[in-house]
Amino acid sequence: MNKALIIHHSKTGTTKKYGNEIAEYCLQNGIETKVVSIEEFNKKELDKVDYLFLGCWTHGHLIFNQHPDKNWVDFANQLPAITNQKIVLFTTYKVATGSMFRKMKEQLKCDSELIKLELKSRNGRLHESSVTLLSNLLK
Repeated sequence: MNKALIIHHSKTGTTKKYGNEIAEYCLQNGIETKVVSIEEFNKKELDKVDYLFLGCWTHGHLIFNQHPDKNWVDFANQLPAITNQKIVLFTTYKVATGSMFRKMKEQLKCDSELIKLELKSRNGRLHESSVTLLSNLLK
């Protein structure tokens, strides 16, 4: 059975909600899934998963200069090199994601080929377009 680890950093709970919606979809598709905050994360868990979901709320001005907040950046910089997992980045936002995904990628120590998806939600719900993308990845 494939396993997924969903790690989120949430300010108001919307990103956590989105991570939980992603987890529910993974579970419904036979993927053993665990959801943790960046504070709860244990590096030893990385060796046990096939899919790694990394999520953060979009910080910055409403329509420009979007970036992960300092806590997520510090977390990402402390991650070991990721070599074997398929990575999915996810974010929640108020108006736009702008440069958010590019800035998240800049913090990760991994081959960009490992990043398979970028998912976003304004309200923390898993929308049909994201379900389609996830379905294709999890096959």
